[in-house]
Amino acid sequence: MNGPLGREVRLHRRFHAPMDAVWAAMTESARLERWIGRWEGDPATGTITFYMTAEGEDVEGQEFRIQECVPPQRFRAETRTGSNLWQVRFDLQDEGGTTRLTFAQALGSDDPAMMGPGWEYYLDRLGATLSGGDLQEIRFEQYHPAMCDHYAG
Repeated sequence: MNGPLGREVRLHRRFHAPMDAVWAAMTESARLERWIGRWEGDPATGTITFYMTAEGEDVEGQEFRIQECVPPQRFRAETRTGSNLWQVRFDLQDEGGTTRLTFAQALGSDDPAMMGPGWEYYLDRLGATLSGGDLQEIRFEQYHPAMCDHYAG
């Protein structure tokens, strides 16, 4: 799919939770850590360090530059992973008691078959934290390699 930054993986989710609760789960460090990782630093500086603790406890932090933050509707940031520039964004929309999330990552030279299944996994973990579901039931093997062919196409 093409977005404002070129090729991207774009995912949509609908949560039975108020927009403020979804925003908090995606931006407050303690709530974010429940499903993917935590951040440290002062967002007012425009830069934070993100630790993807869902990948393990001894993970190296990644510096994220915040490009746009409009609570509780829109967030956009970028980071470097090796020589690749990752640009991620999400938009939230209130839909009468539910919240619609649009999440996207610009791909650059990254393979969508590698990125898409990972984001499907993490967004399902987000959904489980919002609904009180069991994160142990969401296993990465259900997403990768099972969804790779879908994203390769």
